[in-house]
Amino acid sequence: MHLDWQFKPYKELTLNEFHDIIALRLNAFVVEQNCTYLDLDGKDKKAYHLLLRDGKGDVIATARILHPGISYPEVAIGRVVLTSECRGSGVGMELMERCVKFVHEEFGLVPIRISAQKHLEKFYNKSGFVSTGKEYYEDEIPHVEMLLIPENNG
Repeated sequence: MHLDWQFKPYKELTLNEFHDIIALRLNAFVVEQNCTYLDLDGKDKKAYHLLLRDGKGDVIATARILHPGISYPEVAIGRVVLTSECRGSGVGMELMERCVKFVHEEFGLVPIRISAQKHLEKFYNKSGFVSTGKEYYEDEIPHVEMLLIPENNG
């Protein structure tokens, strides 16, 4: 299957692209997880968005990348979501690799912080993220704060 990966700042998203991003996030985070929360937190307007489309042009995965100082002192990756059909296929791992690569190309070799659902901690470990030890509940779901510190090979 052909996959089309694209990073865009908010201002370059079309209405249809933003609609598809929000629809995917709401389906996963609100409907599947039966969790009522305010997804539109104002941060999307300040973010880069990853859109992954399948061969038909449908958005099947997304994530957002926030500048330092918006969610954390560091760059943040969040709202990582894939359609249920994509999960477990390796697409999520590639999505995180591409997000980390994008951050390092856009911001330099800087640390990246995420707020991960606790049951996905091992998944994010595979992408180089380690727990900061801070665990908490967000919208009644256990979360863990994680950090990726890039290796300096220079």
